[in-house]
Amino acid sequence: MKYSDIDKRKTAFIFELDNVLYPEKDYLFQVYYLFASLLEYTELIDAKMATELMVSTYNNEGKDVVFDRLKEKFNLSERFRYSLSHLLNTVKLPLKLLVYENMLKMLQEVVVDRKKVFIVTNGNPEQQLNKIKQTEWHGLEKYLTCYFADESVPKPEPDVIHLLIKEHNLQRRNIVMIENSETDRLCALACGIDFINIKEFL
Repeated sequence: MKYSDIDKRKTAFIFELDNVLYPEKDYLFQVYYLFASLLEYTELIDAKMATELMVSTYNNEGKDVVFDRLKEKFNLSERFRYSLSHLLNTVKLPLKLLVYENMLKMLQEVVVDRKKVFIVTNGNPEQQLNKIKQTEWHGLEKYLTCYFADESVPKPEPDVIHLLIKEHNLQRRNIVMIENSETDRLCALACGIDFINIKEFL
């Protein structure tokens, strides 16, 4: 699917951030590398081994248990959980995050058409903003309006979308959400707006 295939009457596009506009692992894996380097410096833990464990845990079990597996393997102090969390929220990345090529093209076409672009993202607001700031937007950043759902109620609760609709005087029938999860689909259904899965574009 391409932008030109979407109903021309749609005037507002809502995107999640992680794994919709860019691959979340591009952020996390850089953080894992930096955190492993910290462990090597402070705890004399092999950085390559620690990085590989974090990446494989992310791939096989998900990001929420990454520190738990590190702690089990290397007998880490619980204080390092805070260190990793702090790094995830505030890290200065070695490499900028790159938007999926197809999504970048679509964003550019939406902006040229003078339609509205919204990022509505779940997750820690500080971390999500940090990701946005370190993404290569190719000049599109001034056209993005961002909402951090956790500042009110996370999706799938529809509160943040209702707020967006009210603040920008939008009609539900003119909005489409580009999503990648059951959470987003349930949110869109609760709001009465159309949605398209990211796999249609990639």
